[in-house]
Amino acid sequence: MFLFGARSLDALIKATHLTLPCLICYAYIYKKIEEKVDYIEYIDRNIKDIEKGDLEHELDVIGNDELASIAQSVNNISDGLNKALESQLKGERTKTELITNVSHDLKTPLTSIISYIDILKNNELDEQTTKTYIDILDKKAAKLKTLVEDIFEASKISSGDIELHFEKTDIKELLIQSIVELDDKIEASNLDFIIDTPDFPVFSNIDGKRMFRVFDNLITNITKYSLPNTRVYIDVYTNYGYVFISMKNISNHKLNISSNELLERFVRGDVSRNTNGSGLGLSIARNLVEMQDGSLDLDIDGDLFKVTLKFELLNDGVQLEECSNI
Repeated sequence: MFLFGARSLDALIKATHLTLPCLICYAYIYKKIEEKVDYIEYIDRNIKDIEKGDLEHELDVIGNDELASIAQSVNNISDGLNKALESQLKGERTKTELITNVSHDLKTPLTSIISYIDILKNNELDEQTTKTYIDILDKKAAKLKTLVEDIFEASKISSGDIELHFEKTDIKELLIQSIVELDDKIEASNLDFIIDTPDFPVFSNIDGKRMFRVFDNLITNITKYSLPNTRVYIDVYTNYGYVFISMKNISNHKLNISSNELLERFVRGDVSRNTNGSGLGLSIARNLVEMQDGSLDLDIDGDLFKVTLKFELLNDGVQLEECSNI
Protein backbone atom coordinates (compact mmCIF):
# COMPACT_ATOMS: atom_id res chain seq x y z
CA MET A 1 0.00 0.00 0.00
CA PHE A 2 1.37 3.32 -1.07
CA LEU A 3 0.69 6.41 0.86
CA PHE A 4 0.64 9.72 -0.89
CA GLY A 5 1.15 12.95 0.80
CA ALA A 6 -1.12 15.87 0.21
CA ARG A 7 1.39 17.44 -2.10
CA SER A 8 1.77 14.27 -4.19
CA LEU A 9 -1.99 13.85 -4.53
CA ASP A 10 -2.40 17.43 -5.54
CA ALA A 11 0.32 17.05 -8.16
CA LEU A 12 -1.36 13.93 -9.52
CA ILE A 13 -4.68 15.70 -9.82
CA LYS A 14 -3.07 18.60 -11.60
CA ALA A 15 -1.26 16.24 -13.96
CA THR A 16 -4.53 14.46 -14.69
CA HIS A 17 -6.24 17.76 -15.40
CA LEU A 18 -3.50 18.62 -17.85
CA THR A 19 -3.18 15.21 -19.48
CA LEU A 20 -6.85 14.27 -19.91
CA PRO A 21 -7.75 17.15 -22.25
CA CYS A 22 -4.66 16.35 -24.30
CA LEU A 23 -5.72 12.72 -24.53
CA ILE A 24 -9.25 13.71 -25.55
CA CYS A 25 -7.87 16.15 -28.09
CA TYR A 26 -5.50 13.49 -29.43
CA ALA A 27 -8.35 10.96 -29.72
CA TYR A 28 -10.49 13.52 -31.56
CA ILE A 29 -7.67 14.44 -33.94
CA TYR A 30 -6.87 10.77 -34.53
CA LYS A 31 -10.53 10.06 -35.35
CA LYS A 32 -10.67 12.98 -37.76
CA ILE A 33 -7.44 11.92 -39.44
CA GLU A 34 -8.79 8.39 -39.71
CA GLU A 35 -11.99 9.73 -41.30
CA LYS A 36 -9.95 11.81 -43.75
CA VAL A 37 -7.80 8.81 -44.67
CA ASP A 38 -10.94 6.71 -45.21
CA TYR A 39 -12.42 9.49 -47.37
CA ILE A 40 -9.20 9.75 -49.40
CA GLU A 41 -9.25 5.98 -49.96
CA TYR A 42 -12.95 6.24 -50.93
CA ILE A 43 -12.17 8.96 -53.48
CA ASP A 44 -9.19 6.97 -54.78
CA ARG A 45 -11.33 3.85 -55.33
CA ASN A 46 -13.92 5.80 -57.29
CA ILE A 47 -11.28 7.53 -59.42
CA LYS A 48 -9.85 4.11 -60.31
CA ASP A 49 -13.36 2.93 -61.25
CA ILE A 50 -13.73 5.97 -63.53
CA GLU A 51 -10.35 5.17 -65.08
CA LYS A 52 -11.73 1.72 -65.92
CA GLY A 53 -14.66 3.33 -67.72
CA ASP A 54 -17.32 3.12 -65.03
CA LEU A 55 -18.90 6.58 -65.18
CA GLU A 56 -21.98 5.82 -63.11
CA HIS A 57 -20.32 6.51 -59.75
CA GLU A 58 -21.25 9.69 -57.92
CA LEU A 59 -19.10 10.49 -54.91
CA ASP A 60 -20.62 11.66 -51.64
CA VAL A 61 -19.43 15.22 -51.04
CA ILE A 62 -18.76 15.42 -47.30
CA GLY A 63 -17.92 18.68 -45.59
CA ASN A 64 -16.64 21.86 -47.12
CA ASP A 65 -12.88 21.40 -47.27
CA GLU A 66 -10.31 20.58 -49.95
CA LEU A 67 -11.28 16.90 -50.05
CA ALA A 68 -14.94 17.80 -50.56
CA SER A 69 -13.86 20.09 -53.39
CA ILE A 70 -11.86 17.24 -54.95
CA ALA A 71 -14.85 14.89 -54.66
CA GLN A 72 -17.09 17.47 -56.34
CA SER A 73 -14.50 17.95 -59.10
CA VAL A 74 -14.41 14.18 -59.68
CA ASN A 75 -18.22 14.18 -59.94
CA ASN A 76 -18.07 17.05 -62.43
CA ILE A 77 -15.45 15.23 -64.51
CA SER A 78 -17.51 12.03 -64.47
CA ASP A 79 -20.65 13.95 -65.44
CA GLY A 80 -18.77 15.74 -68.23
CA LEU A 81 -17.42 12.45 -69.58
CA ASN A 82 -20.92 10.98 -69.46
CA LYS A 83 -22.35 13.89 -71.44
CA ALA A 84 -19.50 13.76 -73.95
CA LEU A 85 -20.06 10.03 -74.42
CA GLU A 86 -23.81 10.49 -74.85
CA SER A 87 -23.19 13.26 -77.37
CA GLN A 88 -20.76 11.09 -79.30
CA LEU A 89 -23.18 8.16 -79.33
CA LYS A 90 -26.00 10.46 -80.44
CA GLY A 91 -23.75 11.83 -83.18
CA GLU A 92 -22.95 8.31 -84.35
CA ARG A 93 -26.66 7.41 -84.37
CA THR A 94 -27.41 10.60 -86.31
CA LYS A 95 -24.72 9.76 -88.86
CA THR A 96 -26.09 6.24 -89.24
CA GLU A 97 -29.64 7.55 -89.65
CA LEU A 98 -28.41 10.18 -92.11
CA ILE A 99 -26.64 7.58 -94.25
CA THR A 100 -29.67 5.26 -94.11
CA ASN A 101 -32.16 7.99 -95.01
CA VAL A 102 -29.94 9.55 -97.66
CA SER A 103 -29.50 6.13 -99.26
CA HIS A 104 -33.27 5.64 -99.22
CA ASP A 105 -34.08 9.07 -100.62
CA LEU A 106 -31.39 8.88 -103.29
CA LYS A 107 -32.43 5.40 -104.31
CA THR A 108 -36.10 6.27 -104.78
CA PRO A 109 -35.75 8.96 -107.50
CA LEU A 110 -32.82 7.13 -109.11
CA THR A 111 -34.87 3.92 -109.40
CA SER A 112 -37.76 5.87 -110.92
CA ILE A 113 -35.47 7.64 -113.37
CA ILE A 114 -33.93 4.35 -114.48
CA SER A 115 -37.39 2.77 -114.85
CA TYR A 116 -38.76 5.60 -117.00
CA ILE A 117 -35.63 5.67 -119.13
CA ASP A 118 -36.09 1.95 -119.80
CA ILE A 119 -39.70 2.62 -120.80
CA LEU A 120 -38.67 5.47 -123.09
CA LYS A 121 -36.33 3.13 -124.90
CA ASN A 122 -39.46 1.50 -126.27
CA ASN A 123 -39.91 3.02 -129.72
CA GLU A 124 -43.59 2.05 -129.78
CA LEU A 125 -44.62 4.82 -127.36
CA ASP A 126 -46.78 7.56 -128.83
CA GLU A 127 -45.68 11.20 -128.65
CA GLN A 128 -48.03 12.20 -125.80
CA THR A 129 -46.97 9.28 -123.59
CA THR A 130 -43.33 10.03 -124.30
CA LYS A 131 -43.84 13.67 -123.31
CA THR A 132 -45.59 12.62 -120.09
CA TYR A 133 -42.72 10.34 -119.12
CA ILE A 134 -40.16 13.03 -119.94
CA ASP A 135 -42.03 15.46 -117.66
CA ILE A 136 -41.96 12.88 -114.87
CA LEU A 137 -38.24 12.35 -115.45
CA ASP A 138 -37.69 16.09 -115.24
CA LYS A 139 -39.44 16.27 -111.85
CA LYS A 140 -37.55 13.27 -110.50
CA ALA A 141 -34.26 14.77 -111.64
CA ALA A 142 -35.15 18.10 -110.01
CA LYS A 143 -35.92 16.32 -106.74
CA LEU A 144 -32.62 14.48 -106.92
CA LYS A 145 -30.77 17.73 -107.63
CA THR A 146 -32.42 19.43 -104.63
CA LEU A 147 -31.57 16.50 -102.40
CA VAL A 148 -27.91 16.44 -103.41
CA GLU A 149 -27.58 20.23 -103.04
CA ASP A 150 -29.15 20.18 -99.57
CA ILE A 151 -26.94 17.31 -98.43
CA PHE A 152 -23.88 19.18 -99.70
CA GLU A 153 -24.94 22.40 -97.96
CA ALA A 154 -25.79 20.64 -94.70
CA SER A 155 -22.40 18.94 -94.77
CA LYS A 156 -20.58 22.25 -95.28
CA ILE A 157 -22.50 23.96 -92.49
CA SER A 158 -21.98 21.04 -90.11
CA SER A 159 -18.22 21.06 -90.72
CA GLY A 160 -18.02 24.86 -90.38
CA ASP A 161 -16.75 25.11 -93.95
CA ILE A 162 -18.83 28.15 -94.79
CA GLU A 163 -17.90 31.83 -94.97
CA LEU A 164 -20.16 34.47 -93.45
CA HIS A 165 -20.23 38.19 -94.24
CA PHE A 166 -21.81 40.09 -91.36
CA GLU A 167 -23.26 43.54 -91.85
CA LYS A 168 -25.91 45.77 -90.31
CA THR A 169 -29.10 44.66 -92.07
CA ASP A 170 -32.76 45.60 -91.79
CA ILE A 171 -34.01 42.10 -91.06
CA LYS A 172 -37.64 43.19 -91.45
CA GLU A 173 -37.03 44.39 -95.03
CA LEU A 174 -35.07 41.22 -95.81
CA LEU A 175 -38.03 39.12 -94.66
CA ILE A 176 -40.46 41.14 -96.78
CA GLN A 177 -38.16 40.79 -99.79
CA SER A 178 -38.04 37.01 -99.23
CA ILE A 179 -41.83 36.84 -99.12
CA VAL A 180 -42.12 38.88 -102.34
CA GLU A 181 -39.66 36.59 -104.16
CA LEU A 182 -41.63 33.55 -103.03
CA ASP A 183 -44.92 35.05 -104.17
CA ASP A 184 -45.55 32.34 -106.80
CA LYS A 185 -45.22 29.56 -104.24
CA ILE A 186 -47.39 31.44 -101.77
CA GLU A 187 -50.11 32.06 -104.38
CA ALA A 188 -50.09 28.40 -105.44
CA SER A 189 -50.35 27.21 -101.83
CA ASN A 190 -53.87 28.62 -101.25
CA LEU A 191 -52.73 29.90 -97.87
CA ASP A 192 -53.67 33.24 -96.34
CA PHE A 193 -50.45 34.92 -95.17
CA ILE A 194 -51.00 37.51 -92.43
CA ILE A 195 -47.86 39.56 -91.87
CA ASP A 196 -47.34 42.01 -89.01
CA THR A 197 -44.12 44.06 -88.87
CA PRO A 198 -43.04 47.30 -87.13
CA ASP A 199 -43.25 50.58 -89.07
CA PHE A 200 -39.56 51.32 -88.40
CA PRO A 201 -36.31 49.62 -89.48
CA VAL A 202 -35.17 46.65 -87.42
CA PHE A 203 -31.42 46.24 -87.71
CA SER A 204 -29.30 43.25 -86.76
CA ASN A 205 -25.75 42.15 -87.52
CA ILE A 206 -26.32 39.22 -89.90
CA ASP A 207 -25.27 37.72 -93.22
CA GLY A 208 -28.04 38.84 -95.57
CA LYS A 209 -27.45 36.05 -98.10
CA ARG A 210 -27.55 33.29 -95.48
CA MET A 211 -30.52 34.85 -93.73
CA PHE A 212 -32.40 34.96 -97.04
CA ARG A 213 -31.73 31.22 -97.32
CA VAL A 214 -33.20 30.72 -93.83
CA PHE A 215 -36.39 32.62 -94.72
CA ASP A 216 -36.62 30.73 -98.02
CA ASN A 217 -36.38 27.36 -96.25
CA LEU A 218 -38.94 28.23 -93.58
CA ILE A 219 -41.51 29.80 -95.90
CA THR A 220 -41.10 27.02 -98.47
CA ASN A 221 -41.73 24.48 -95.70
CA ILE A 222 -44.90 26.38 -94.78
CA THR A 223 -46.19 26.26 -98.37
CA LYS A 224 -45.47 22.52 -98.59
CA TYR A 225 -46.74 21.22 -95.28
CA SER A 226 -49.59 23.57 -94.23
CA LEU A 227 -53.24 22.60 -94.21
CA PRO A 228 -54.78 24.10 -97.39
CA ASN A 229 -56.95 27.21 -97.05
CA THR A 230 -55.64 28.09 -93.58
CA ARG A 231 -53.92 31.19 -92.24
CA VAL A 232 -50.18 31.64 -91.80
CA TYR A 233 -49.03 34.26 -89.28
CA ILE A 234 -45.64 35.92 -89.66
CA ASP A 235 -44.79 38.50 -86.99
CA VAL A 236 -41.73 40.67 -86.42
CA TYR A 237 -41.40 42.31 -83.01
CA THR A 238 -38.70 43.54 -80.65
CA ASN A 239 -38.21 43.26 -76.93
CA TYR A 240 -35.37 43.83 -74.46
CA GLY A 241 -32.76 44.48 -77.12
CA TYR A 242 -33.69 41.56 -79.37
CA VAL A 243 -35.64 41.14 -82.59
CA PHE A 244 -37.98 38.16 -82.91
CA ILE A 245 -39.48 36.66 -86.07
CA SER A 246 -42.26 34.14 -85.49
CA MET A 247 -43.98 31.99 -88.12
CA LYS A 248 -47.11 30.01 -87.26
CA ASN A 249 -49.04 27.60 -89.44
CA ILE A 250 -51.36 24.59 -89.20
CA SER A 251 -49.78 21.33 -90.34
CA ASN A 252 -51.49 19.36 -93.08
CA HIS A 253 -50.63 16.12 -91.29
CA LYS A 254 -50.55 14.87 -87.72
CA LEU A 255 -47.23 15.82 -86.13
CA ASN A 256 -46.28 12.58 -84.35
CA ILE A 257 -42.73 13.75 -83.73
CA SER A 258 -41.08 16.02 -81.16
CA SER A 259 -39.64 19.42 -82.03
CA ASN A 260 -36.12 18.22 -81.19
CA GLU A 261 -36.44 15.22 -83.50
CA LEU A 262 -37.85 17.40 -86.26
CA LEU A 263 -34.81 19.66 -86.04
CA GLU A 264 -32.42 16.74 -86.42
CA ARG A 265 -30.88 16.32 -89.82
CA PHE A 266 -32.94 14.28 -92.26
CA VAL A 267 -35.84 13.57 -89.92
CA ARG A 268 -39.11 14.19 -91.71
CA GLY A 269 -41.59 11.44 -91.02
CA ASP A 270 -43.17 9.09 -93.52
CA VAL A 271 -45.73 11.54 -94.88
CA SER A 272 -43.23 14.20 -95.91
CA ARG A 273 -41.21 11.70 -97.90
CA ASN A 274 -43.84 12.05 -100.60
CA THR A 275 -42.87 15.71 -101.11
CA ASN A 276 -39.99 17.17 -103.07
CA GLY A 277 -38.09 18.24 -99.96
CA SER A 278 -34.85 16.83 -98.66
CA GLY A 279 -35.79 16.86 -94.99
CA LEU A 280 -32.81 19.09 -94.28
CA GLY A 281 -34.52 22.48 -94.50
CA LEU A 282 -35.13 23.03 -90.78
CA SER A 283 -31.71 21.71 -89.82
CA ILE A 284 -29.99 23.98 -92.35
CA ALA A 285 -32.04 26.96 -91.17
CA ARG A 286 -31.24 26.37 -87.50
CA ASN A 287 -27.52 25.90 -88.13
CA LEU A 288 -27.34 29.04 -90.27
CA VAL A 289 -29.16 31.04 -87.60
CA GLU A 290 -26.87 29.79 -84.83
CA MET A 291 -23.79 30.59 -86.93
CA GLN A 292 -25.05 34.19 -86.94
CA ASP A 293 -25.29 34.22 -83.12
CA GLY A 294 -29.07 33.85 -83.23
CA SER A 295 -31.44 31.12 -82.07
CA LEU A 296 -34.20 29.11 -83.72
CA ASP A 297 -36.87 27.56 -81.49
CA LEU A 298 -39.56 25.20 -82.66
CA ASP A 299 -42.85 24.64 -80.82
CA ILE A 300 -45.41 21.99 -81.72
CA ASP A 301 -48.86 21.99 -80.12
CA GLY A 302 -51.14 19.44 -81.74
CA ASP A 303 -51.08 20.43 -85.40
CA LEU A 304 -49.94 24.00 -84.65
CA PHE A 305 -46.40 24.56 -85.89
CA LYS A 306 -44.45 27.61 -84.69
CA VAL A 307 -40.88 28.71 -85.45
CA THR A 308 -39.32 31.64 -83.58
CA LEU A 309 -36.05 33.31 -84.60
CA LYS A 310 -34.16 35.59 -82.23
CA PHE A 311 -31.32 38.02 -83.00
CA GLU A 312 -29.65 40.86 -81.15
CA LEU A 313 -31.09 44.26 -82.07
CA LEU A 314 -28.73 46.99 -83.32
CA ASN A 315 -31.13 49.94 -83.28
CA ASP A 316 -29.92 53.11 -81.55
CA GLY A 317 -31.13 54.10 -78.07
CA VAL A 318 -34.17 56.12 -79.18
CA GLN A 319 -35.46 53.45 -81.54
CA LEU A 320 -34.65 50.69 -79.06
CA GLU A 321 -36.86 52.29 -76.42
CA GLU A 322 -39.67 52.52 -78.94
CA CYS A 323 -39.07 48.96 -80.13
CA SER A 324 -39.35 47.54 -76.65
CA ASN A 325 -43.05 48.37 -76.53
CA ILE A 326 -44.60 45.30 -78.11
